[in-house]
Amino acid sequence: MGSGKSSVGRAVAKALRFQFLDTDQLLVERAGQSISEIFATEGEAAFRTRETQVLESLKAQTRCVISTGGGAVLAERNRTLLRELGFTVWLTASESALFERVNRATHRPLLQTANPRETLSRLMQERAPLYEETARTVVDTTFLAQPAVVSEVVAAAKEAFAWTPPV
Repeated sequence: MGSGKSSVGRAVAKALRFQFLDTDQLLVERAGQSISEIFATEGEAAFRTRETQVLESLKAQTRCVISTGGGAVLAERNRTLLRELGFTVWLTASESALFERVNRATHRPLLQTANPRETLSRLMQERAPLYEETARTVVDTTFLAQPAVVSEVVAAAKEAFAWTPPV
């Protein structure tokens, strides 16, 4: 949350000339409700089930960059799916940088708590091992401008797929 998954994902897709897919956006389109509405009416468990269904539906996709919600790694099935779908990148940042980026957002249901900073800290601690387990590479976005993050991700992807420029 706040690491730049969607904005960096769009830019990486453009740089690679791939399609960009955002699982949260796909989920919202399919549900006909916002994420906040799904959380409020159906709960987090139902949202996570829908999230897995969206990931399952992307198995046949090729040449795309997929951005997921931060909690997608919570389900073991999703971690497996993400590794099967391709090259996975964990965009991370310091807790203070992430909090600065998301603290005024009203569209993040998990932060609608009495102490959002504490909630973010807890989420980071819970999820870090899952991100680490799933990611093939990690990019710390704390002090990087978006173009630098995009360059790092593109370079890592090209190396992972052994892409070489034409001679």
